[in-house]
Amino acid sequence: MRIALHGVSKGREGQALPTTSLEFHTGAVRFAVAETQQRPTVLGLIASGRMSPDTGRVTIDGDTDNRFLRRAIALVDAPDVSDPHADITVAGVVGEELMFAGVGATPIHARRWLTQLGFAELASTPIGNVDPAARVRIMCELAVLREGTRGIVLVAPDRHGGGPDGWWRIASEFADRGYAMLVIIGGAAAVALERMHELEAINASGPIPPLVLEQPGVSDEEERGDRR
Repeated sequence: MRIALHGVSKGREGQALPTTSLEFHTGAVRFAVAETQQRPTVLGLIASGRMSPDTGRVTIDGDTDNRFLRRAIALVDAPDVSDPHADITVAGVVGEELMFAGVGATPIHARRWLTQLGFAELASTPIGNVDPAARVRIMCELAVLREGTRGIVLVAPDRHGGGPDGWWRIASEFADRGYAMLVIIGGAAAVALERMHELEAINASGPIPPLVLEQPGVSDEEERGDRR
């Protein structure tokens, strides 16, 4: 699955979001830079099919299908849109998301889920006081509980403080699990990521290798034989 933004913008003369082109796809994590208070959320809404751009278009596997895009891409922790209120406990946040996912959503279910994830001690902690990496882990794990989720747009994890290596490694883990990952960050976080060469952070606006999906049931030897 490949999601591409082709010259999208929002607002008069691009004030809400200047002209932006980027791509992200299944099994990889990419970052995109968006500055100011409003633009990260606007970019996240457009990239996940929840807002129509004023210019340009968004495609998924070459087609324009916002309905499918909304089902396939979860918008995670976007300020003023999908971020939980800072005073809500982690168990409260989990319970609400479990309900949206259509599974057991009682306080007992929420605490059990947190225990399985290794965060039982955070159940009564306000989500605003949680370590940035733990917050990203919890929010992303909740997002993929919803049926049909095939990718995540994570908005501004750098606003919670801490170094970028924590939430970037988590995003990379989700990519390894087969999700398409886009992380929207500010310029300072982008510079820090690029300096950490071991993280292999790639800008979504830059060149992306062709996406090759393995054919089930075809062995390496058969594939080599076909090439001959």
